[in-house]
Amino acid sequence: MPPIDSFIRWAGGKTWFISYLDQLLSNLKIEHYHEPFLGSGAVFFSLLHSKRSYLSDANKQLVNAYIQVRDRPDEVIGTLLRFHNTEEDYYFVRDTLSEENTVENAARFIFLNQTSFNGIFRVNKEGKYNVPYGFRTNWLYDTDRILRASRKLQNTRIVAGDFEINKYRIKTHDLVFLDPPYTVSHNTNGFIAYNQKLFSLEDQYRLNRFIDYIRRKDAYYILTNAAHEKIAEIFEKGDRRLELCRQSLIGGKNALRQTITEFVFTNIPEGV
Repeated sequence: MPPIDSFIRWAGGKTWFISYLDQLLSNLKIEHYHEPFLGSGAVFFSLLHSKRSYLSDANKQLVNAYIQVRDRPDEVIGTLLRFHNTEEDYYFVRDTLSEENTVENAARFIFLNQTSFNGIFRVNKEGKYNVPYGFRTNWLYDTDRILRASRKLQNTRIVAGDFEINKYRIKTHDLVFLDPPYTVSHNTNGFIAYNQKLFSLEDQYRLNRFIDYIRRKDAYYILTNAAHEKIAEIFEKGDRRLELCRQSLIGGKNALRQTITEFVFTNIPEGV
């Protein structure tokens, strides 16, 4: 299938990275594709790959949305269209979101994702989704996007779990795209306390060992991460390291955009 847009908004998503991807992949022959920090799946949806893909994420509600869109898109759309983009409906749906693997929960998740503040996913200490209503008054969901995503998701294995859950499925000439939650702030020495709980510094070291495994399998990896001296230290292997700039909107609609630098590490040879 040709590249399509994701049906998910995701804070920290990699839509901005897609324009660089063609340069990295160019004539690279990929057997299978792996994306263990799925989020919006922007990179997956942008690829012209035809063989099997292995997608996963630690967020069970996100994974259920992907599975239901893959397997039962018409039912997801039918349920989604019952919800109205109002503050009242938003908080009703938010209060009924659960981790059950159902079409109803997939539709709830997509609705909240599209109408929440900045597409953020955040839970409280009790594990309940607590992002406020986003007042996206011009929002009208493009249901055709769900149908296109469903077609794209055929021939994928989608599971909830740790980033190593599909580790032993990685074979020679596979591509693994890694976009972990960022533990450290961009271009600063500060650690983000919230993300430290989601993905700790030790998890970054564990991810580094996972990349060593990928390299031993003669597979390819692309890692995006914060441009920070600690990250450079952890993931230095003599492979390529790129520094890419992107624009980031912090603090909502009226906030100013700022330039952010991100690291991209890969063992894809230059000019392949």
